[in-house]
Amino acid sequence: MDFFGIGGWEALLIIVIAVIVLGPGKVVEFGRTLGKISRSLKNATTNLTAQVTKELQDQEKKPPTPPDSDK
Repeated sequence: MDFFGIGGWEALLIIVIAVIVLGPGKVVEFGRTLGKISRSLKNATTNLTAQVTKELQDQEKKPPTPPDSDK
């Protein structure tokens, strides 16, 4: 298991330290908050990707405008 460059034993150690420092109730609350933030970031990136893709497709559909010839 490799999660952000952290192996399984390192992740377990971080969780144990978090339980000791914060207590089990706060760790659960922190996990929920982290999940909500992660879900929000995923939705935001999905929406941004869809918007950029749509804009690029719209640009490809438009005929190119001829350059101004002011000579």
